Amino acid sequence: MYATLIVVAALWGAATGLLVPRAAYRFSVEPEDAWRDACPAGHALTGPGRGWLGSARCTACAAAGATAAVHTETGAPDTGKAPDAPDTGKAPDAPPATPRHRGGPRYAPALLAPPVSALGCAAVAATTGARPELAVWLLLVPVAVLLAAIDRRVHRLPDELTLPAAGAAAALLGVAALLPEHGGSWLSALLGGVGLGAFYLLLFLVNPNGMGFGDVKLALSLGVVLGWYGWAVVFAGGFAGFLFGAVYGLALMIMRRAGRRTGIPFGPFMIAGALLGVLLGGLAA
Repeated sequence: MYATLIVVAALWGAATGLLVPRAAYRFSVEPEDAWRDACPAGHALTGPGRGWLGSARCTACAAAGATAAVHTETGAPDTGKAPDAPDTGKAPDAPPATPRHRGGPRYAPALLAPPVSALGCAAVAATTGARPELAVWLLLVPVAVLLAAIDRRVHRLPDELTLPAAGAAAALLGVAALLPEHGGSWLSALLGGVGLGAFYLLLFLVNPNGMGFGDVKLALSLGVVLGWYGWAVVFAGGFAGFLFGAVYGLALMIMRRAGRRTGIPFGPFMIAGALLGVLLGGLAA
């Protein structure tokens, strides 16, 4: 039963992780820009959830590439180029269409999200067991992976994700607290969200250039999650996030890829620290 739970959690993480790259691509824009609604070649992103759910491959680009390959083989004029394909005046040196080619070129990195999400879900399942809060962790892990991917690309944590995540974490843990065999406290979770959010707000007010306001809003949901297992876990998870970020920044400085004033995305380290806190809390509960 225990091993089955971990396997099912890992499969859930891998499946939901497949949906992360498209959403991350659409969200990864500058603050003044609208969310992306087309692939780099200009083809509209369609599908479930108004185009937010789907793979990181463009079928329209694949169709255009397959058409180009067929015309190249037959010697016919190529009229199936992607909209922004350069016109070099000669036939493209493209291979015949294959199943991989028909799948479409990837317009966003899609290799890391599924295994990272699967590993995170398997880890929380292994430490939490069959307690009610496991369902909450499994729902939040893919969202955390999505937030980390966006912050890593554009140093931004969208309000459309951070604020709903905080509300969802509080509401779902409230439901978990009503079920038997739960391993935490809902009141402690709410206080943890307020406490960690207030701490990050203080850091933002002291040094706005060193701490983004998106990090403050992310701290609300992470504080709720960590607070479920008590204040010791809040302190451990919060400290771990700063430690991970400091080690990363120091490594970049040693490799001379960053200076003392170079900005780094802090969200992924906050999330990694919170995950470590949840794992410790689940083991101790």
